[in-house]
Amino acid sequence: MSVLTVSEKLEKLRKLMRTQQIDAFVVMSADPHMSEYLPDYWKVRQWLSGFSGSVGTLVVTQNFAGLWADGRYWVQAEQQLAGTGFQLQKLTSDETSTHLAWIEKNLPTGSVISVNGQTLSIQQFKALEHTARVKNYKLETQQDLVGEIWLDRPELPSEKIHLMPKGLNALSRKEKIQAIRENLANKNIAGHFISSLDDIAWVLNARGQDVEYNPVFLSHLYINAEQAILFIDAEKVDVSIQQALAADGIEICNYEDTAKFLSNISDTSVLLDPAKVSIFHEQAIAKDIQVVYDINPSTLFKSRKHESEIAHIRHAMVKDGVALCHFFHWLEKALHHGESISELTIDEEITAFRAQQDGFIGPSFSTIAGFNANGALPHYRATEKHYSFIEGDGLLLIDSGGQYVDGTTDITRVVPVGTPTEQQKRDYTLVLKCHIALAKTIYPEGLAAPLLDSICRHTLWQHGLDYRHGTGHGVGFALNVHEGPQVLSYYAPIHAYSKLREGMILSNEPGLYHEGQYGIRIENLVANKLHSGFEKTYGDFLEFETLTLCPIHLDCIVVDMLTNEEKDWLNGYHQTVQERLAEHLSGDVLDWLIYNTRKI
Repeated sequence: MSVLTVSEKLEKLRKLMRTQQIDAFVVMSADPHMSEYLPDYWKVRQWLSGFSGSVGTLVVTQNFAGLWADGRYWVQAEQQLAGTGFQLQKLTSDETSTHLAWIEKNLPTGSVISVNGQTLSIQQFKALEHTARVKNYKLETQQDLVGEIWLDRPELPSEKIHLMPKGLNALSRKEKIQAIRENLANKNIAGHFISSLDDIAWVLNARGQDVEYNPVFLSHLYINAEQAILFIDAEKVDVSIQQALAADGIEICNYEDTAKFLSNISDTSVLLDPAKVSIFHEQAIAKDIQVVYDINPSTLFKSRKHESEIAHIRHAMVKDGVALCHFFHWLEKALHHGESISELTIDEEITAFRAQQDGFIGPSFSTIAGFNANGALPHYRATEKHYSFIEGDGLLLIDSGGQYVDGTTDITRVVPVGTPTEQQKRDYTLVLKCHIALAKTIYPEGLAAPLLDSICRHTLWQHGLDYRHGTGHGVGFALNVHEGPQVLSYYAPIHAYSKLREGMILSNEPGLYHEGQYGIRIENLVANKLHSGFEKTYGDFLEFETLTLCPIHLDCIVVDMLTNEEKDWLNGYHQTVQERLAEHLSGDVLDWLIYNTRKI
């Protein structure tokens, strides 16, 4: 079968739109589970436009085709869209820059807009519906238009699921389902439909391999007082797992039967997370049933790791730290010997060293290895068509992570190559000061996470500098590397579920990016724990335990810019890294660790 160009795909799509009298076609970067990382079957935006970034929205009319993407992807999008017929639309914090604003401004009153309802959350649909009411647009959400022209579309994945080893989870499946039932009862809600894959994996203490980077499996889950029904392709569940689930009162139904099931439920009310359930599924529910919109209770439960789970994550961090010591030692040696190393080589080698560790499953996201100008692109990914060699002087930014049976890791380090400039050293030290400021922070339990962001950025702000991404995101337990509801970013709205609680795991990753020159980011994962030593007059306070174990490169630091307290923190962190990793290393790699955790 001949491979269609993007222009040919656009032509076929527009012909189909004319036939069906559709004026505008919208493509979201999503699947029926509102996932961040998608199975190949649902990579519609990428297939249609050629843009491979993780986020973006398409709008196609007869005379226009646009991709909306934020600043992380502008350079990449311009490269990938060149000559395709798609135009980059730069998405900013300004509401007039959205695809909805463009639609309202450019589509005539009464236009028909088509979007696959399976890839549109209830929340997104309501925003589109509001625009539609203003201009009397007709919304068509029942069709998968691209499916009619994507003839060699990949199949949905069919990998088998597995249950997590006993002893890793603090609560059993039964206990988790019971906790959800109690939550529903307290809210006087009869049933609950869950589509988000990490929630389902957490509830069932099960993992899968349907999605790249996230150990999840395609499924939906319905829970009420009497039933727990898992909608999944039966081929993914072997007999022993079927029996284990059945023993915990979990029925199995066909993955494709969710809409039919929802149209026949007898529960008087049902809880849906509007950000995590598709409009396709909500519209299947009978009109006389009360739909309650709220966050999935499981999202709040799983955001707070039990101490025993954090202990497992600490173990995963040791393995990750050992792999990283081997990697950075190899990198320094290879650079010293003048070996030819590209950004692609970095990805291959860091994954290979992690793969030598027990319980390694795979990367937790696509490795970001950016040298000099490429490091200034926060979500840069080297490809076979576009990559750089590590040669000359400059800074190499490496953001990577691993999925282990017992934990998820995410770390960023910057490696000086050759002789960095004085400005690069200054900027590196400023970012380090920001990182330390957050790492040392003690704050009231229940504080809204975005409020901590200014503490982290304060040093950069004093120099007229900033970075255009959040400072921290939640991280799952042997699950998704991005996990809500906690988001440490002043860009994020504050709501009822923004509060920081004991047991949450976050990233601490301030950065600084000079477009076309270099980028700096220093990232560790931290866990919220109770701070001891204060009287309870003003309630409980939390502090951060740094979980990540890997030296922060010292050769770029302008030591005189650090306060004594900052030096103490860095020396204390490096002492911990050395103590935890040394027994697992030997020879030259151990020497590398000892030297790179020396006191400053």
